[in-house]
Amino acid sequence: MDLQMDDRIAERYKSNSQKIRVITENWVSRNLFCPYCGKAYICQFENNRPTADFYCPSCAEEYELKSKHTAISNKVADGAYDKMIGRIRSINNPNFFFLQYGKADFRVKNFVMIPKHFFVPHMIEKRNPLTGAARRAGWVGCNIVLKSIPYP
Repeated sequence: MDLQMDDRIAERYKSNSQKIRVITENWVSRNLFCPYCGKAYICQFENNRPTADFYCPSCAEEYELKSKHTAISNKVADGAYDKMIGRIRSINNPNFFFLQYGKADFRVKNFVMIPKHFFVPHMIEKRNPLTGAARRAGWVGCNIVLKSIPYP
């Protein structure tokens, strides 16, 4: 497994969040196999699919990737609250990959997979709506509260 991510693939993007999304998703596509069935690769969904970034073509498991340069801690910011709650309650809720990377060197520092059966609605924290001055005024995001995961 190559822990070095390729930051050159995101040179055409201006937004740092878009750059990181492209870089980290590329790393997962090149380096991971399906943790459930062990097949040699997982595939990437099209962009902007709610609460799913990857899937296994063999066993159909789905995965959502969350990446950050700081430590994976008690809370991780996620997308739209209603979409996340809908996926958590669905029959095909996603498994999660959490990736911590070095901001200066784009190296993977920590990578964790948490299976879908650990995620329940009370772990999803609703954030305040964006203010009227925001481009997406009224949009409501969420946080995944990782400290709510049961510890054996």
